[in-house]
Amino acid sequence: MMPNVYNQRSHSSVSRRETETNASFGIGIIDYGMGNIYSVKKALEFFGQKTRVISRPQDIRRYNKIVLPGVGAFDDAITQLQKQDLIFALKEHIKNKKVLLGICLGMQLLFEGSDEAKKKNGLGIIKGKVKRFAAIRGLKVPHIGWNQLRLKNTCPLLKDIPDNAYVYFCHSYYSVPWDKNVIVATCDYGREFAAVVWQDNVYGVQFHPEKSQQIGLKVLENFIKLC
Repeated sequence: MMPNVYNQRSHSSVSRRETETNASFGIGIIDYGMGNIYSVKKALEFFGQKTRVISRPQDIRRYNKIVLPGVGAFDDAITQLQKQDLIFALKEHIKNKKVLLGICLGMQLLFEGSDEAKKKNGLGIIKGKVKRFAAIRGLKVPHIGWNQLRLKNTCPLLKDIPDNAYVYFCHSYYSVPWDKNVIVATCDYGREFAAVVWQDNVYGVQFHPEKSQQIGLKVLENFIKLC
């Protein structure tokens, strides 16, 4: 096995100058109680990238790039985003052509719903559903450990990433986009599933780049360089 390396105000009161200052500050990482945020923060800061952990809708509006991490249950994640009034701000961020990266559960939340969800719909940013891995003899669920990326389409997030590169996964569910063109890399675990998706200014990775050594760091470096 490969080792691991490596004074609240309303939006209306935020001046243009303050907005520009925060946008130039770096990347906002959303804290909604469901993500390994500080590992992601540390990985981005490896490149000297300024980051800030954020948890309010007005904070999202101040950044041009947002990371939506996620570990845990789909329903709990959507409930927490609702409680923190973050869903509209996330959709507004995307509508305004700003960049978003969903990681693991954060990628799954971009879809319309999940087999795991009992009460909540997803964000509906990408059309499709999240399904649970079927029980297959010899394969344990959840899918935990290193596995290979199969590159399908070019994508700026995967620039200089070789085909069959190993990355680290930890998940029981996988995303099934309606439009297969949004899938830019897959992985095989009893079946082929979407490992990386890209739709306009929205990116999602099912694996954990912050745990994926040099390949994961390269993915995050590419994210930093996105316009």
